[in-house]
Amino acid sequence: MPMSLAASEYRAPWWLPGGHLQTIVPAELFPKAKVIYRREIWNTPDDDIIAVDWSTPEPIDPKAPIMVHIHGLEGSSNSHYARALMARCGQGGVRGVVIHYRGCGGVTNKKLRAYNAADAAELDWEFARLRELYPEAPIYAMGVSLGANNLLFWAGTRGEDAAKLVSGIVAVCAPLDLVGSSHVIRKGFSRIYDLNFISTMKKKALAKAKRFPGVLDVEKIKKIRWLWQFDDLFTAPIFGYKDYMDYWTKCSSKPHLGGIRLPTLVLNAKNDPIVGNEVLPMIQEVSKFVTLEYPAEGGHCGFPRKPNEGSLRFLFPRPLMSLIFPRYVQPETELKCL
Repeated sequence: MPMSLAASEYRAPWWLPGGHLQTIVPAELFPKAKVIYRREIWNTPDDDIIAVDWSTPEPIDPKAPIMVHIHGLEGSSNSHYARALMARCGQGGVRGVVIHYRGCGGVTNKKLRAYNAADAAELDWEFARLRELYPEAPIYAMGVSLGANNLLFWAGTRGEDAAKLVSGIVAVCAPLDLVGSSHVIRKGFSRIYDLNFISTMKKKALAKAKRFPGVLDVEKIKKIRWLWQFDDLFTAPIFGYKDYMDYWTKCSSKPHLGGIRLPTLVLNAKNDPIVGNEVLPMIQEVSKFVTLEYPAEGGHCGFPRKPNEGSLRFLFPRPLMSLIFPRYVQPETELKCL
């Protein structure tokens, strides 16, 4: 399987120019795809809990392919990209499941820890549990934004072990170099995304401070304005990193792309206002199992196609879906949002 830099057919509509509009409009103004979930609460190996949402209708065949969605920072099964993917699974005979990070999906986890950008051990047991539940079903995974970095980091550091569990992965808009992308999100209008993330993260951190008195500094949490401050005060120390720079450096997936041993598509828009294009890897930096696709437009997890339609077309180019489960998904089928 030769590595490649794929030519992208994606073109943004003329009436939605620029990375910011292509990011914000699909997320905030386009209707979301309709999907009904069946929720489970999974116990973690360290006696914590996470929310797991299965798309319905679920396939009767236990050998039906499984599509695992790993959401982005402060995302959930209700995120526009998650609903689009899970609705397509429900229509296409694929068993779709959104595995939430700890503390996401409206479920408060029991421990002080939440999640980070490269929690490979978490993906280890989650994929292993899916394999136990469906021993003969092929497992695929799609990560978006932070979830994409997580997925690539896991695949790159686990190598052949990852390939034994998962048949293929897609990483959409991954911040592959967290340090490099931090320079993008801290400039100009992009700071609005930083502020948006922090608004919910601070609330969760303050709630944890009440549940674990004396562990977190409430006054310092209240003063947090930016992601780097949050990661420096909360994420880095809880997961054993020296500071935010140590955390960002060690949790970036880009240095590990050469270790990937399963079919992988990395999709990043060059005008992504959160990730940027300077961090995107070149073909010689990835393994032969990785295909790179860098459309000129699309924003961050946007890829709009048409107004007032909720479909995977304005989230992801069609080849992305046919790559994962070509037998079950008809590329021309649209998912209408009513």
